[in-house]
Amino acid sequence: MTEMYRSSAAPPQPALNAGKLWAGGLATALLAALIAVVGIVIGRGLFDVQVLAPKGDGVWGDASTFWYALGAAGGSLLATALVHVLVLFAPKPMRFFGWLIALATIGAMAAPFATDQETGSKLYTALLNLILGVAIGSLVAGSARAAIRPVAPARAYP
Repeated sequence: MTEMYRSSAAPPQPALNAGKLWAGGLATALLAALIAVVGIVIGRGLFDVQVLAPKGDGVWGDASTFWYALGAAGGSLLATALVHVLVLFAPKPMRFFGWLIALATIGAMAAPFATDQETGSKLYTALLNLILGVAIGSLVAGSARAAIRPVAPARAYP
């Protein structure tokens, strides 16, 4: 009889240290912006590839470099918000997060091929988007795992 009562109760949900999660999310945003800037500088300076701006704009490029870095940081914060909601409400939050990040990364990698840029520029930008997707996904997921505190199951009394 007591088994019936125990099985009808909802399983305990993990507690989330939101401060730790968002500290990791902010650190990820900073790193993603830096990865974007360094990636653009390497692409333009070392490989002479047009990344986000014509060659005439130089190694540092134009305002699009700033917006690309800001977009990478914003994507990190969006990923942090997403994992926060998933941890609170989804049954297997990290599995859903992994799928969503993978699909977003694939979309970001495909986006340069919708432009009329040179093939080298498209490939380099897709590679940079892959690196950003892997960095954001792994760092935010790691922050989420560190921020989740499992709740001990309630003791059953006979």
